[in-house]
Amino acid sequence: MTAVRPETTAQPAPGAASLSFPTGFVWGAATAAYQVEGAAAEDGRTPSIWDTFSHTPGKVRNGDTGDIAADHYHRYRDDVALMKRLGLKAYRFSVSWSRVQPTGRGPAVERGLDFYRRLTDELLQAGITPVATLYHWDLPQELEDAGGWPQRDTADRFADYADLVARALGDRVGVWTTLNEPWCSAFLGYGSGV
Repeated sequence: MTAVRPETTAQPAPGAASLSFPTGFVWGAATAAYQVEGAAAEDGRTPSIWDTFSHTPGKVRNGDTGDIAADHYHRYRDDVALMKRLGLKAYRFSVSWSRVQPTGRGPAVERGLDFYRRLTDELLQAGITPVATLYHWDLPQELEDAGGWPQRDTADRFADYADLVARALGDRVGVWTTLNEPWCSAFLGYGSGV
């Protein structure tokens, strides 16, 4: 067995080989909005493709959905406190497009953006670097109904959405990811129809 640890005073378990990450390595955690936020119908948020998929009988074991999930939307302060206690230095979260732009187009819903402002402020106050992902497989259902990613208009709408989020969080967030695992979105979502 090998124990991997950051540069700290922690010791590996007896009999385990010791490996160290290089100085400057950033320990963190990552989540996806649909998987943790909950508050699926609050503050203007509309269904995303994940809502539709998870509410379709037989698609998800036990019929579980992200309607409540880990309730990060309401418990983010406690979640950030736990991250701090764990010694995390970064947190990669995704922004729910349908929370910020319920129809996938038009102006932002400020209540949606305010959640991400509060979250990033809480992270910064805790000494945790916020890392934002703009898309983690949760296209607003209205855009999917219009053809989804195969339609050029969706890319144009994504550019508008990215601009809205960057304007709202750009003074707080220095590290961004545009699309989480684009292969999965493209090939699982459109190639095989999962």
